[in-house]
Amino acid sequence: MIWLAARNLFQGRTRWVVSVGGVTLALMLILSLDAIFVGMESQLTAYIDSTGADVFVAQSGVRNMHMAVSSIPGSVEGRVKAVDGVDVATPIRYVANYITLDGQEFIAYVIGVPVDGALGRPLTVADGTRELRPGEAIVDGVAARAAATVGATMRVLGRDYRIAGASTGLSSIFSSIAIVPFDEFPSYVAADTMAYVLVRAAPGTSASDLTARIEAAVPGVAATTRREFGRQEIKVISDMATEIVAIMNVIGLVIGLAVMALTVYTATVARRAEYGILKALGARTWTLCRSVVAQAVITVAIALALGAVFTLLVAFAAPRLGVALALALSATSLAKAGGVALVIAVLAAVLPIAQIARIDPAIVFRRRIA
Repeated sequence: MIWLAARNLFQGRTRWVVSVGGVTLALMLILSLDAIFVGMESQLTAYIDSTGADVFVAQSGVRNMHMAVSSIPGSVEGRVKAVDGVDVATPIRYVANYITLDGQEFIAYVIGVPVDGALGRPLTVADGTRELRPGEAIVDGVAARAAATVGATMRVLGRDYRIAGASTGLSSIFSSIAIVPFDEFPSYVAADTMAYVLVRAAPGTSASDLTARIEAAVPGVAATTRREFGRQEIKVISDMATEIVAIMNVIGLVIGLAVMALTVYTATVARRAEYGILKALGARTWTLCRSVVAQAVITVAIALALGAVFTLLVAFAAPRLGVALALALSATSLAKAGGVALVIAVLAAVLPIAQIARIDPAIVFRRRIA
């Protein structure tokens, strides 16, 4: 049956290309929008995941960075370091502001990291160095792709910095990230305060156990594991913006499925003559139905593979073309798109079987079937 379905599907090259092409375009729309949605979420926690910290310590009640204000006294750093199970603790400062590069302004999260701090800087950079010195900065995101070159001057927080390193992949579509020396943060930030303390757990100590120890030993702070900190960050942004993307995703899904259903239905109807001949030769309706379903499965499988390849190519090309958008194609997205597409395609393909079942075999030989 599979062989018969494949032979019938591929016998008309133009018709096959149109059929598979239509389904591929529909699945590309579905996969691309879902990849944008997943990519946005991964971008939101990219810096958090790259800090090297297992635990984030903030002002009591603060468990994320975006749209949050955290201020804790400098003495907290020492008290956190003294907690059993803490390997490394690095204080950082943080503010949302603008950076100016080559006459262009970019929204950025500006993060102050000690020049000798073990945590808080990107693990790797695309150009230059990840090491910080007084008067130097590391920049990421749109600004890095658009105008930043190692050695160029960047103005942020009222002073000029020499760019020591340019990284990619840490910022979201909403903003860039600029990392400057902790001690060179602006004067309006009190000298003895910080926003967060990044903590790396000692070997053999779990992050969840360490958060409980820190909160018990240091009053007035909130200790959060990196995983939960990232989840809270995504939740805040989701409440603000990604709902719009989610709506677009649903609309794209509906449009894509509608196009796919119409394509498969039309392709099946166009083969009524072939199915009529098979029926005239003695094929039962159930046999024709199995053949149609097999063709729908083959079409969706080929289209899903092509759609995934095209989506991966777009994901690869986007950052290299300076597009501040990350696409992440996940196995869950493929399974969801493939499953829903298969159901719709099978239903669309089986519908014409009711027409074929009523065909009088004699009519086929009188050439009255379109």
